[in-house]
Amino acid sequence: MTSQPEISVPTTSTSTTAKPYTIYNITLRLPLRTFTLQKRYSDFTTLHSTLSSQSLESKPPPISPPPKSYFTSTTSSPALAESRRQHLERYLQTLNTDPDGRWRNTPAWRSFLNLPSSSSHNNNSNRHAAALRSNSNNLSDPIAWLDAHRALKSQLHDARLAITKREQASSFSSPQQSHEYSATAKKHLVAAGSTIANLDSALKGLASDTWGRKKLGEGETRRRKDLVSSARKEKEGLENLMNAMVAKSGLDAAIAEKTTNANANGNDSNNNDNKSHLLQQSKNPDTISSGRVLGKETSRTRALDNTGVLQLQQQLMAEQDEDVDVLGAAVRRQGQIAVEIQEELERQKDLLGLLDEDVDRVQGKMDVARKRVGKLS
Repeated sequence: MTSQPEISVPTTSTSTTAKPYTIYNITLRLPLRTFTLQKRYSDFTTLHSTLSSQSLESKPPPISPPPKSYFTSTTSSPALAESRRQHLERYLQTLNTDPDGRWRNTPAWRSFLNLPSSSSHNNNSNRHAAALRSNSNNLSDPIAWLDAHRALKSQLHDARLAITKREQASSFSSPQQSHEYSATAKKHLVAAGSTIANLDSALKGLASDTWGRKKLGEGETRRRKDLVSSARKEKEGLENLMNAMVAKSGLDAAIAEKTTNANANGNDSNNNDNKSHLLQQSKNPDTISSGRVLGKETSRTRALDNTGVLQLQQQLMAEQDEDVDVLGAAVRRQGQIAVEIQEELERQKDLLGLLDEDVDRVQGKMDVARKRVGKLS
């Protein structure tokens, strides 16, 4: 059984619309994160009406919201706004801690607090698949946005895994498997690009709703922007790595084709003649073929003819290819370390986002305290 979130209404604010109204800032503390919602008084009354209509055996909710004031406005009366804030906070906390949990299992309650539906706790795979098909139009809910971001991380992980398998298939000379893994990696990267665009577009809509109210706090908005930016950089890095691997594969194929053609031009008799000629050259080092520059000879080439020098050059090229493979493995290791550093940075950003929200919450409490001190003075 999952623990209930801690709910409080620490502060209020006034909208900047033509006809101002009071906004109640609701803070929810979950085991892994904290976020803030902004609701009007009419949202609370709508919630209560919905819960009352859905009640079983005609039993109403255990508490009611404060009554509507017809003669005084909360925007012009700070005392009324503070009294209503306390009553609304008590209303939410009572429903949240009531032994009868049916109020908390209703869609109205979970939608009001932007909590995932109860069925999603038992079927995370369906919610994950729906997030994969999401677009900017159905990501207006903050929880759906987080689901889509988790799907994005899965897409990037699958793309990175496919790239790694492609490199392993290339090492074992499996062109068909390399092509399949390349297609899989491209598919995941394309899907990740679409998800990033949808998340970025939806994040602008999450800043405020049609009433001009903020759905997310400034700290949470900045944190989610950082998540999108980090995912975009990771996707671009994977695309660059993929392009570099394709270019390297084309170069290796061209070198292998040239080497095969060069070997096909010779025959066994020429190889035997070359061997005997090399033995004669080793006995008489002074016999150098025409066209060779004596000033540029080394101890390894002085006793070889042109064919021997060519074979030595091919051997050196093979050794260089092995060095390049070792260097490539080192670069891949560095890339994996960079990815791990990036993930650690994301975790640190999450912690900083939570700290920022805590600072905003404490700042809100300090503002309320200053207002009270001002009234007393």
